[in-house]
Amino acid sequence: MPGSSGSTNGATKAMGAMTFGGLVVVTAYTVALGSNGWLWFGWVVLGLLTLALVVTQS
Repeated sequence: MPGSSGSTNGATKAMGAMTFGGLVVVTAYTVALGSNGWLWFGWVVLGLLTLALVVTQS
């Protein structure tokens, strides 16, 4: 389908933006209130999902 690659590319960009935004939020939380292992674990999982999405599209 010709239009599917554009929407998939948009999904990849959205996941990348969410991953970057999540990093900013988790870092700000860590600086303000101290480290929370679950937040970092969640961010790592989100990052791995984003990486998997990028790899499967290549």
